[in-house]
Amino acid sequence: MLKVSKFGGSSLASAEQVRRVCDIITADSARRLIVVSAPGKRHSQDIKVTDLLIAAASARLMGKIGASECAEAIERYRSIASELGLPAEAIEPVARDFMERLEYSTTNADLYMDTMKAGGEDNCARLIAQVLQARGVEAHYVNPKEAGLLLSDEPGNAQVLPEAYNRLRDLRERPGITIFPGFFGYSEAGNVVTFSRGGSDITGAILAGAVRADVYENFTDVDSVFAANPSIVAAPAPIAELTYREMRELSYAGFSVFHDEALEPVYRAEVPVHIRNTNNPNAAGTLIVPHRTTNEIPVVGIAAMKGVCCVYLSKYLINRQIGFGRRLLEVLEGENISFEHVPSGIDNMSVLIREENLPEAKEKRIVEKIRQTLAPEDVSVERGLSLIMVVGEGMRHTVGIASRATGALAREKVNIEIINQGSNEVSMMFGIKSPDMETAVQALYREFFECS
Repeated sequence: MLKVSKFGGSSLASAEQVRRVCDIITADSARRLIVVSAPGKRHSQDIKVTDLLIAAASARLMGKIGASECAEAIERYRSIASELGLPAEAIEPVARDFMERLEYSTTNADLYMDTMKAGGEDNCARLIAQVLQARGVEAHYVNPKEAGLLLSDEPGNAQVLPEAYNRLRDLRERPGITIFPGFFGYSEAGNVVTFSRGGSDITGAILAGAVRADVYENFTDVDSVFAANPSIVAAPAPIAELTYREMRELSYAGFSVFHDEALEPVYRAEVPVHIRNTNNPNAAGTLIVPHRTTNEIPVVGIAAMKGVCCVYLSKYLINRQIGFGRRLLEVLEGENISFEHVPSGIDNMSVLIREENLPEAKEKRIVEKIRQTLAPEDVSVERGLSLIMVVGEGMRHTVGIASRATGALAREKVNIEIINQGSNEVSMMFGIKSPDMETAVQALYREFFECS
């Protein structure tokens, strides 16, 4: 049996956490391929190592030195190594690596930033390998370039290249325990490029798919995936099992326990994912599988996402104008903007976009291009929206889900601005004003999880 196990930043934030991680690794001989993040926050007021490295890189790019931020990151590793009893010289390669990265060429600002950010995971993997070796365990650090993790040349948002999977498959045959840094790989030109933030989940999923692991364990700081955000709903129900599609919908709409892009590699290889708690490894956790028995529970979770805006346009007989939707989306493509949903009627269309992707300058250009290209009778942009997702494979077999959901929102006087449901009925989306988001989530949770 082979398990790929990924440990997030909170699992590696301190010496105590690293010790706990090493205990978990060595407790199961099947855990032979380990993916690690950079050390995260030790407490709420702390700073993640990745944020320190971003601050150092930003300082350099602004013509400053960045040495103090880099030194603070180095000190985090020094503290962990010292408390774990490693010799003082063990941290010297880490310190040297960080300072060398700081001095890299800043000609390409994006590549420089990725090189700095990747140092957090890279040096954490080296450190974990040393800690295990000090315990007498056969453990080896492997660099993503050596292993063959090839990514597209898109700094900060890289995608795995198909040919990487065949190269990475050889990791299965390596002796002992392999420690692999998450979050980054290399472009074909040899440059360090990173996934989007939180991308160590993606690294783990790619490796699990490549080696055809029996399970991909994703260790984090919660016992399981919950049916709603615990900061919105008090003591929400844990989810024992859900499908890839359900988890994709939930993570897309705000469930931060698992990166929404990390499911594709394991989905294609049909590798089950086990969400587990580093601080409570005996907890059952949540299993993500290709299929599940829906039983009598049609809804598995309620998710919410703030910061959405809607580009709305109307024109009589839109439905009869061939290519209208394509031309609308081409306007967005020309500004390098992706969309979230496109609800439509016979005389109108709405395009939902994350507000961060539509700054005011782009908004003005897009509205003008839409007027020139499509000649709508009306075009407007509404900001300050939230998307609420009701998710569950069982919804398509259950009559009355939409009625129950809209009724629950109506009872709390939450006005629905937009509603959309795909033909597969895995999720139902509601667009509402952001001030009503928490009220809406609580109302829907009560309806589907607390009503008998």
